[in-house]
Amino acid sequence: MNEKDNSGARVEIRSVRKAFNGQPVLHGVDLTVAPGEIFVIMGPSGSGKSVLLRHVIGLETPDAGEVLINGEIAAEPGTRDHCRMAMVFQGGALLNSLTLAENVGLYLREHNLKPEPEIEAVVKERLALVGLEEARDKLPAELSGGMRKRAAIARALVMEPQLLLYDEPTSELDPLMASTVGREIVNLRRRHGVTSMVVSHDRDLAFGIADRMALIRDGRILCQGTPGEVRASDDAAVKEFLNANLKHEPESPEEP
Repeated sequence: MNEKDNSGARVEIRSVRKAFNGQPVLHGVDLTVAPGEIFVIMGPSGSGKSVLLRHVIGLETPDAGEVLINGEIAAEPGTRDHCRMAMVFQGGALLNSLTLAENVGLYLREHNLKPEPEIEAVVKERLALVGLEEARDKLPAELSGGMRKRAAIARALVMEPQLLLYDEPTSELDPLMASTVGREIVNLRRRHGVTSMVVSHDRDLAFGIADRMALIRDGRILCQGTPGEVRASDDAAVKEFLNANLKHEPESPEEP
């Protein structure tokens, strides 16, 4: 990635409301993420955090309110032409029949964006960024959970994103692997200025990497600010939230 060609995107979420089958999931959410910031949205399963992330990437449209990326409506097709976005899905979403290198280079090959020698060079560089160059010929089934997460990050980086979204990047990882993935998120921002939005119920990750963060429960923002500001909150609901055993809470669908 060429640092001078990649400036982070600005994200504005304005009074967003969303319901599925008449069941409200988001209740007037307001957030702003500055360019180059790591912003963590933390909450228990079913709180609406992943639904909110899908609004940012343009996979959902709000029933009310709006989501803006660099001042443009996120769900509009033209927004992707003006801001490069990528998402690291919770399960990694690697194709099992392709090697790690083939997975990482798939986007460039499918869209005929570069000649093959350049694609090989990009794949090599992205794998090196996440420490997986030695695993390039392995299939996803041969990779550990942490390696699959890092592989998904490498694949997202092929798009040279200005905005990178992570949905539960440390779910099902042991603490060591979770820490490794967290360091990769921070390193990518440091090297390339990418704006990162991270959805997680992992408190260790959230407080370890966030510039700012928001706590969401039942589709409502309980509080937002720096990690220190959130920890210092006197709000009873926030204290209860932070004292809960969120990290080991089982996952459940957020849509009714």
